[in-house]
Amino acid sequence: MSDSTETVKRAFKHDWYQTEATVVVTVLIKNVQQDKLKINFNETNLGVNVQLDDGENYDLEYHLRHKIVPEQCSYKITPSKIEIKLKKLEGLRWDKLEGNPDEEVAKVISQASTVQITDGPPPYPTSKKGKDWSAIEKNIKEQESKEKPEGEDAVNKLFQEIYGKGSDEVKKAMNKSYLESGGTVLSTNWDEIKKDKVPVKPPDGMEWKKWD
Repeated sequence: MSDSTETVKRAFKHDWYQTEATVVVTVLIKNVQQDKLKINFNETNLGVNVQLDDGENYDLEYHLRHKIVPEQCSYKITPSKIEIKLKKLEGLRWDKLEGNPDEEVAKVISQASTVQITDGPPPYPTSKKGKDWSAIEKNIKEQESKEKPEGEDAVNKLFQEIYGKGSDEVKKAMNKSYLESGGTVLSTNWDEIKKDKVPVKPPDGMEWKKWD
């Protein structure tokens, strides 16, 4: 983290939830610029540094409860927040976000569990005891609903709406074209798509390479 300017202590709201495979950390800072954000991942630590509009730094350092896979972690910036997705090394239920991994052995999340794991906040507590996850999720969704999607987010939202309202044939066409083309083609015409395998069509000026 940079020491060139004064570091702002945890002045912004931040929270987390988990799924079977990931831990999602949300930091509610508005209008963060890509070039003003630095995020460092390693097996047991997460570092977040944001240069604010007034020139000061907002600095977060997490000493993670369990190990993650740094190369499979990612983050997304929206007008209202930073969303950081951490890939779990093992399918463990994290009883808290930070802590010493050697303190105790967490229970493996069972595939046969009666608790349904979703992409939203889980029904069991993951950080502070008694946290109202419904209120947290509602607050985040309210902020997201006020955002106007731009660029790739706007395109993705449009595709989601088409898929959600489309017929079974539209959905089959979208799934088949997207998967077979490596994400380079998305069609809603099942009569056309069902005939042959959909070829890869990279954007102009780009070359498709298959990784071994």
